[in-house]
Amino acid sequence: MDLGYFDEVARLVGVLGLKITQNGELLAHQAWDEECRRNIYSATKSVTAVAVGFAVREGLLSLDEKLTDAFADRLPETVGENLAKATVRDLLTMCLGQGDAQLMAAQRPLYRERDWVKLALALPFPYAPGEKFVYSNVGPYLAGVLVQRRAKCGLTEYLTPRLFEPLGITRPAWETDPFGREFGAGGLLLTLSELHEFGLFCLQRGEYKGKRLLNAEWFDECFKKQGAGPYGYLFWLGEHDSVRIDGKYCQLSVLFPDKNAAITVVAECRHPDVLMRAIHDSLWPQLA
Repeated sequence: MDLGYFDEVARLVGVLGLKITQNGELLAHQAWDEECRRNIYSATKSVTAVAVGFAVREGLLSLDEKLTDAFADRLPETVGENLAKATVRDLLTMCLGQGDAQLMAAQRPLYRERDWVKLALALPFPYAPGEKFVYSNVGPYLAGVLVQRRAKCGLTEYLTPRLFEPLGITRPAWETDPFGREFGAGGLLLTLSELHEFGLFCLQRGEYKGKRLLNAEWFDECFKKQGAGPYGYLFWLGEHDSVRIDGKYCQLSVLFPDKNAAITVVAECRHPDVLMRAIHDSLWPQLA
């Protein structure tokens, strides 16, 4: 694969590593810096979506379960109409019903309330679930907490035999909340290659190296528009029918199911639009 133009862009915008796989063949692997574990930021959300998928399969939770039942012990004194309608499904779509983003990176160190579940559920719900797309960390955080509650262990422990070990990922570090629970909305550390293998697992809809780890139907739902935004279940939907695992500063695994291809990037990029254009305009046309 010709990386000429992409290489120019990569050096300008701070790309650190690139991997491209199509039909099981590694087409490109380029490093602009050493490969080490880095914070993948909100790309973590897609890992949490997979954790929810395993929990649903195992009967630990239901997407139709009301949040007022799932978190009955952490509800505010007055439960409004929109919170009363919200379900576990709404935690995955960025259409929970809240009006602004919360639990974001710059906010988390400043909260005086240490119980972020209680804090999150006490926030205003000015919209009905599904009505308005608001990108926020509240939904995936609560989803991750619910999996941990029901599984009676942390997300890392839960995912190790189900996902991490089969993908060859040895116990990654993961940011936690004040009570020590892994933060389902961000803060997972992976290498370029580990993120790429996760992307390939998702591209193959839960199959990895010929072994079925999670049911394909879960990925059909994750990759389908859910709610009011360009979003499935904690996966972004993009041009060329792509599905995107996406973290701050361009920690990306861009999946092209129609071409059976995954393009994974780790970066320190403050110009995501420029990088995404280079992926779609330079790399995507070279995929047969």
